[in-house]
Amino acid sequence: MKKQNAVEIKEISKVYKIFEKPRDRLKESLSLTHKCYHTDHFALSGVNLEIRRGEAVGIIGTNGSGKSTLLKIITGVLNPTEGSVEIDGKVSALLELGAGFNMEYTGIENIYLNGTMMGFTDEEMAARLEDIISFADIGDFVNQPVKNYSSGMFARLAFAVAINVEPDILIVDEALSVGDIFFQAKCYRKFTEFKEAGKTIIFVSHDMGSIIKYCDRALLLNKGKQVFVGKCSEAVDIYKKILANQYYEPEAEEAQEAKGEEADTLWNTDRLWKEQVIVNPNLVEYGEKAAEIVDYAVIDHKGMITSSLDKGKKFQIRMRVRFHRAMDHPIFAYTIKDRKGTELTGTNSALEGSTPEHVKEGQEVVVCFTQEMNLQSGQYLLSLGCTGYEMDQLVIYHRLYDACFLEVFSTKDTVGYFDMNASVRYE
Repeated sequence: MKKQNAVEIKEISKVYKIFEKPRDRLKESLSLTHKCYHTDHFALSGVNLEIRRGEAVGIIGTNGSGKSTLLKIITGVLNPTEGSVEIDGKVSALLELGAGFNMEYTGIENIYLNGTMMGFTDEEMAARLEDIISFADIGDFVNQPVKNYSSGMFARLAFAVAINVEPDILIVDEALSVGDIFFQAKCYRKFTEFKEAGKTIIFVSHDMGSIIKYCDRALLLNKGKQVFVGKCSEAVDIYKKILANQYYEPEAEEAQEAKGEEADTLWNTDRLWKEQVIVNPNLVEYGEKAAEIVDYAVIDHKGMITSSLDKGKKFQIRMRVRFHRAMDHPIFAYTIKDRKGTELTGTNSALEGSTPEHVKEGQEVVVCFTQEMNLQSGQYLLSLGCTGYEMDQLVIYHRLYDACFLEVFSTKDTVGYFDMNASVRYE
């Protein structure tokens, strides 16, 4: 009789020794007094998780939070420093794109190679070969060396192998992010089939919409510590606070509530707004600074300063601009670009027919743009600016180029950059 839990993780910790200099490792190993030359880095600390059979569990967290380390411990690639992992069932893991592939081998040869690594005979893989090739759908490239593959082809073949060996537990770590939207949809349909067949899925992704849509529960990690396990929407809400540097340990949050503080709200803080979003450390600013953008914020539909927005919800972009001399009709602007630098959308106060008639020297103006987020889920960059016309010449007072990071979460994406909010009707 099978156990109720497919995976049981008990008090898992993973500690790495960090040496300031390479020779310190040798000095410590030879020290007769056992002098310590290292510091301990906890990649994971005291993580506990039980995953029931047939359950889909998402693991989320910022980069460096310990997600991939945990998956490698579950799959046996790494050994924990403390704690234990119990697995009941056959595991198929897709941890890194192309892991276990020989670049000189063809796709067919790599299918058999991966099967051997997972404990299958050539006869067993031959029985699955047609399904794998059909799912990967890379045409004649399956007979070419994989060194000639694009990253998308890599993803297709690797996922096709992982998902067609009939595992009891499927583990996927961000491997679908390189596939096109149609292949991703195909993979998610397979996820649904797996769940309906009683298979267990462990899924790591930065796509919070997919986590909410496809997972039953989520584990949130932050700096190697377990922050939350439970309902996906609650985990994502806490994750957004972490992204915006607004997450507090429970003890600190209780202390703030005791003082009557609400540090997460827009107005009750002594901190600058921009300290609560993810600012680009390499932002470029220029302009004569007769007007200066001294602060800015992105505010979600709940009134929270954040770097994370929900698709389909209203949000605001705010700028605080200080004027170092008097001027007429200053223009305030913003632009949202994708990671490749393509301008996707934006506007300014002149286009919207709303510019101040006159501002005085020393005056501060807070301008607020309110709109609905209709971009697809993904990561974007926000640029801000203040300009104006003097003697019919456009003058750039201050521009912040790629000032901060934005991430859009969605439970439904369409094709392209924007969702046209289509409706379907049959007649």
